Amino acid sequence: MFIPLYDQNDLEHIRFQWVTLILIILNVGMWIVMWLSGERSDFSEQIVLGYGYIPSVAFDIKELSPDLAIFPPWLTSITYSFVHGGFIHLAGNMAFLWIFSDNVEDALGHFRFLIFYLLCAAAGAFAHGLLDPSSDSPLIGASGAASGMVSAYLLLHPRVRIWVLAFGRIPLPLPSYMALTLWILFQFFMLIYDTDGQVAWGGHVGGIIAGAILIVLMKRKGVRLFAKVTPVPESQ
Repeated sequence: MFIPLYDQNDLEHIRFQWVTLILIILNVGMWIVMWLSGERSDFSEQIVLGYGYIPSVAFDIKELSPDLAIFPPWLTSITYSFVHGGFIHLAGNMAFLWIFSDNVEDALGHFRFLIFYLLCAAAGAFAHGLLDPSSDSPLIGASGAASGMVSAYLLLHPRVRIWVLAFGRIPLPLPSYMALTLWILFQFFMLIYDTDGQVAWGGHVGGIIAGAILIVLMKRKGVRLFAKVTPVPESQ
């Protein structure tokens, strides 16, 4: 629908979004390892199966082969979010994280932000699994966590103007409440109507719901929701 490009939204409580940067580095590093080994190599397939969230395994319907079971099934609700199926998949998720996560990290603090991120990822996996518990297909990608950042950012900074690349072609400056509300509604729409697609819309929706709830519960004291934009004084 769109790719976020830039937002002018300064940090207030932290100097730099270190946790966001580390998470992005981990995601990019994992993709580089898989790319160097060949995205369709046996090694990459083992990573996808071992790190990926497989609903039928997570819901104890089936068992993964012992040589592929890198982590306990419950832990794959987090590890799946560090694996991506291709560069476009990775780049899209990392763009969302870089643009929106810094202000969410600012509102939560570094440690609580890390917990927030992992919980959003887990909520995305759980929601995806609930839709089809018998599925043997591994879920991968940081979309659940990124979706949680979107809903949290919307509640924190609905009036901030963000630049987006609409339909992959058109750069537009939009207030975040407009761009992000449309994006969220699109995820719910696709969850209902794209039941046979390759995108795990349930994971997106699970992350959205988790992000909206958790930001209210976990934000710093004194951080207000629906913050107003502070005008930047013009120099003469």
